[in-house]
Amino acid sequence: MLGLIRNRGEEPTLIEYLKTPPNRATLKALIAAMGVPVCEVLRIKGTLYEELDQGNSKWSDGELIGFMLRYPILINRPIVATPLGTRLCRPSEAVLDILPQPQRGAFTKEDGEAIVDAKGRKA
Repeated sequence: MLGLIRNRGEEPTLIEYLKTPPNRATLKALIAAMGVPVCEVLRIKGTLYEELDQGNSKWSDGELIGFMLRYPILINRPIVATPLGTRLCRPSEAVLDILPQPQRGAFTKEDGEAIVDAKGRKA
């Protein structure tokens, strides 16, 4: 995904969320800007959430945000914010919809999947 952003001539500001986790207001603002339910930003598989949950799937949004603040590894990522919007960019090409600059040419993922053609259009 960083390659897609840089292919548009942008240099992103990276926030290492494990070293510098967001505060409650920032996390709530990002979730609101994405317009998704809190549970979509929660990383579940392969995390300690599976231990915390123990079959209780009825956590409130506030409780889920609290888990993510206490254990930042539970924040699904990458979250990208631009003047055109904020998105959880999974798959990585979701970032294309919120980047202001056109692609500068073809872009292929590491696995060989073409994402952008030679004219800078979605493949």
